Amino acid sequence: MQSGLAKTAMRSLWGPLLRKAAESYIVGAEIGDALGKAAEFEASTICFWDAVGDDPRRVADQYLNIIRGLAGTKLDSYLSIKLPSLAYDTALLNELLTAAAGLKVHFDSLGPESAARTFAMLEDAHEGYANLSCTLPGVWRRSVDDAELAVRLGLDVRVVKGQWPDPDEPEADPSKGCLRVVDALAGRAGRVAVATHDPVLAEGALRKLRAAGTNCELELLFGLPSRAVLEVARQLGVKVRYYLPYGHAWLPYALNQAKRNPRILWWVVRDAFAPRSA
Repeated sequence: MQSGLAKTAMRSLWGPLLRKAAESYIVGAEIGDALGKAAEFEASTICFWDAVGDDPRRVADQYLNIIRGLAGTKLDSYLSIKLPSLAYDTALLNELLTAAAGLKVHFDSLGPESAARTFAMLEDAHEGYANLSCTLPGVWRRSVDDAELAVRLGLDVRVVKGQWPDPDEPEADPSKGCLRVVDALAGRAGRVAVATHDPVLAEGALRKLRAAGTNCELELLFGLPSRAVLEVARQLGVKVRYYLPYGHAWLPYALNQAKRNPRILWWVVRDAFAPRSA
């Protein structure tokens, strides 16, 4: 009972701040908002941000809306999904892949506790659907091994620093980790997206990939300041893709992770009051 009251109090305290922190990252409440914004960019990926406690069926229906919305368009865009939001339901995933009909479906990364199950389902799904991709957080030690799996399956890869630290190496340097993952992919993966707003990391990673002849691009989260890192992409001549969430103004890394990593509460405050890009 006390634990439940504590959770309720925490949500009451942080809920408005979490929504304020997240609202600048989403492009709107509906799929039409995301498709309209995608038309403004050279390339994009679209994801529905579900609310805490959303039914997996409802989340799957939103993913289906993205698939239908992209069908028949000339947009260079694909679908990003979160398996925990589908409750790891194989039937729902298969329904999405059947409807996707060749559209790239990307498996987003969440907490480290979700990684093993996510990659197991990804590997199973790949047997019947080839156009899949995955996220590899540099901050996780396992990501170098996961890079080997991605290469073996021929997956496209998105490399990120990672919001959730590795429980076995909580002080690991995410930038160094990203470069280790990039080294494991360079010259071997079909396509690698470097997803960061850090211009130093972006330049180092993209130069490694370009030198190895790997098809690569820069990926940016809508709403974050990006002028410096866009200049890196311009100088290197790489495509820029925007990650466009729509739905609920709710940060996926919020309260359920804060008790394990108190720094997240600082990120929430920072995100709530940080300046945004146009």
